[in-house]
Amino acid sequence: MLRTLFVTPLCLLAFALPAAALDADSIVRQAIDHYRGQSSRADMTMTIHRPDWERSMRMQAWTAGDEKTLVRVTEPRKDAGNATLSVDGNMWTFSPSINRVIKVPSSMMGQNWMGSDFSNKDVSKDADIVSQYDHTLLATEEQDGHRVWVIQSVPHEEAAVVWGREVLRIRDDWVLLEQQFWSQDGELVKTLRALAIEEMAGRPVATVMRMAKTAATEEYTELRTHAVEFDLELADSLFTLSSLRNPRQ
Repeated sequence: MLRTLFVTPLCLLAFALPAAALDADSIVRQAIDHYRGQSSRADMTMTIHRPDWERSMRMQAWTAGDEKTLVRVTEPRKDAGNATLSVDGNMWTFSPSINRVIKVPSSMMGQNWMGSDFSNKDVSKDADIVSQYDHTLLATEEQDGHRVWVIQSVPHEEAAVVWGREVLRIRDDWVLLEQQFWSQDGELVKTLRALAIEEMAGRPVATVMRMAKTAATEEYTELRTHAVEFDLELADSLFTLSSLRNPRQ
């Protein structure tokens, strides 16, 4: 919110498509669709590592389409029930300790989520990068028998994002291998890397992903996926403020 390497039918399809069909826009779109599916449900652990301490949280996450995400912490007990809902670019959090739903203002979307190196925006897992960025194919590489596309994504001038650009490395089976986040001053701020890739639910999934800031090499957050399902039926009521406060699923 992620390495057994193998070739899937999607990978074979990528090589079969004409070069014109594999422009940067379509590659990014395919990677986002692969990551989210039409819908998804995942069981994950987030581990926040610092030089003098480390803590982990178990959580569940649901997505639907491009614009709906719900993340709920289930362990440890002191954090259980904390949840975040993102719908159509709007985000809310719920904390059982204060029993309140709070809307996250757009100015705080770049803030850390629960003390991790992932931002609120990262956790929302939305598809803004598809519609609010211009994409350019910088290079094509070979890695472990796969084609890897290196793509630069620059936000539209009016886009409500904090980054000056992002650089993506996407494998030919649509797995996102790396995502670099560059400031508007041209500095590399943080990088998300896939550390393990396994087959889950019939597709390759980055099961361990690490987000690390460039300026703090001993600080990072890892997101480990234990199980995931794609393209399942989820009730619309799951992605509501009522569900955020009172889980039903």
